Amino acid sequence: MAGTRRAPRRRNRNSPLLFVAVVITLVGVALVSLRLMPGSPLATAAAPSWSGSTPDRSTGAPTNRSSRPSPTPSPTPSLEPLPFQARSLASLGIKGWYSWSVLDTRTGAIIGSKNMAQTSTTASMIKSWIVADYLRRTAEQGKTPSDARLADARLVIRDSDNTRAEQFYNLVGRSPSIKRLISTCGLTDSKPAADGGWSRTNLSPRDTARMGLCISDGRAAGPKWTKWLLNEMRQVNAPGDFGIRKAFPAAERKTIAIKNGWIDRQREQEIHINCLAIGDTWTMGVMVRYPIGLGYDYGMQNCQRITKALLRPAV
Repeated sequence: MAGTRRAPRRRNRNSPLLFVAVVITLVGVALVSLRLMPGSPLATAAAPSWSGSTPDRSTGAPTNRSSRPSPTPSPTPSLEPLPFQARSLASLGIKGWYSWSVLDTRTGAIIGSKNMAQTSTTASMIKSWIVADYLRRTAEQGKTPSDARLADARLVIRDSDNTRAEQFYNLVGRSPSIKRLISTCGLTDSKPAADGGWSRTNLSPRDTARMGLCISDGRAAGPKWTKWLLNEMRQVNAPGDFGIRKAFPAAERKTIAIKNGWIDRQREQEIHINCLAIGDTWTMGVMVRYPIGLGYDYGMQNCQRITKALLRPAV
């Protein structure tokens, strides 16, 4: 209609603000995308790593180590079994009394016959301790045995010389030496002879094996003379070379240290045969006694037979 005035158009004042808000939103989305993109320079150091590594960060709070997985311990290497296995020896048909014991020098474990704690008289087997006691005590006094004295000790071990053994027994004080054996080597079954002599010392097969360990680990002869004594015991001559090590293959026998005892006991009308052996990882004691009329060879062979029957089958 002529002369009619149009109403003025209102401007939308919110449009610029809306535009700015949209732009900010788009920029924010873009930045977030860049932060999450692997390899982006804007990627945050706190973002999880695909390699599974833990970020190096410090929060100021102590780490709870108990929540961390414990490392798997390395398995303990298993020990090679000893060459012996316990078994009944009834099938051997041995006459008289017999007993045996084996000690694992790596673990201290002992196996043996049910009567391994029973004692018998040692005869010459005890000479290994008498010589060891002399050598250790001489070293403790800061002295060195003369060449002549060492030659005598060699004859006591290798050839079982009785006269020289008695001389060494006097040098170490006789019965007090056996008491030192019991205390030094941790024996539980044994005792000195009632008459004070070395030949009638009472040892069990279990304590015989313990005495072998005591010689092997150096308590008996001391650090200076242990190697010397073991070397002499590996060179025992006949007639004392019988028993335990004879049950092993010839190549192994020279590595086994021994000291045996044999005697006819007229009072009891018995023969007493005793065997001590020291290997790389074991010590062994075997003792037999039986009617005197069966002779020495019977006991010497049975000491060997008992050992052979206890050996594991060769692989």
